[in-house]
Amino acid sequence: MSSELKISTLVDQFKDLPGAMLPLLHAIQAEIGYVPDNAVPLIARGLNLSRAEVHGVISFYHDFKTHPVGRHSVQICRSEACQAMGSRELESHAKAALGIDYGETTADGKISLEPVYCLGNCACSPSMRIDDNVYARVDQTRFDALISELADSQEIAR
Repeated sequence: MSSELKISTLVDQFKDLPGAMLPLLHAIQAEIGYVPDNAVPLIARGLNLSRAEVHGVISFYHDFKTHPVGRHSVQICRSEACQAMGSRELESHAKAALGIDYGETTADGKISLEPVYCLGNCACSPSMRIDDNVYARVDQTRFDALISELADSQEIAR
């Protein structure tokens, strides 16, 4: 099934739901992996909104991606508490180890690297999140071990 057909099907499923846009955008991203540009006019038409309104919501929320991303998201906390405990060094190491910068995806499509500005784990800095799991007191050695586990399997031990 083409992405346009998937999007149209999802729009039809959500269009009568009050406040449909956010659940619809999440559903599209879950189905396709991101919200492609060709989704905007389909959503706008289906929800009786302008393209600008749809684009505004997509661009406002940082969780919505408008291009393909890696199968796994690695986020390194850049808050002051984490910086004080070594996240800048961790960040430099992560970029070098993965061969990518923030906002980029590894060549094999496995990992996207993103900054995050607080994971609510300040007492255990520096912190990072891989997909939905937060890890505390991450140094270069622990980062390498977590990424190695990620490469070897779908699950990572906390």
